[in-house]
Amino acid sequence: MAAAEFLDCEVASIANSLLFNCEGEPLLIMSSGADRVDTKLVGAPLGGLKLKRASPDFVKRATGQLIDGVAPAGHPAPVRTLVDVSLREHDPLWVAAGTPGSLVALSYTDLLALTGGTELAVR
Repeated sequence: MAAAEFLDCEVASIANSLLFNCEGEPLLIMSSGADRVDTKLVGAPLGGLKLKRASPDFVKRATGQLIDGVAPAGHPAPVRTLVDVSLREHDPLWVAAGTPGSLVALSYTDLLALTGGTELAVR
């Protein structure tokens, strides 16, 4: 991952902001750059909801931001957010800051507070 190389950090310490279309509602999942989200695993505790990757237009409408720059907060309306518990292992975490190529460092605790997110294993 180019960001990890640029920052000289582990790929796992990059917290990806992945937006999903959860039956018409946005769902932001903050996950480690080293992992993939298991949508079936995540959907189960959400009542069996089906998740699919959001289209670029859906991302822009929900967050006001472009793919590759989606910040964990600062969206036009609150977005339900899940934070992968594996991110606890990294300090700092690097997250997008609202535009492609922009990053900011946060602690896991700060990420939870900023997003109001729910902790969940996503892989």
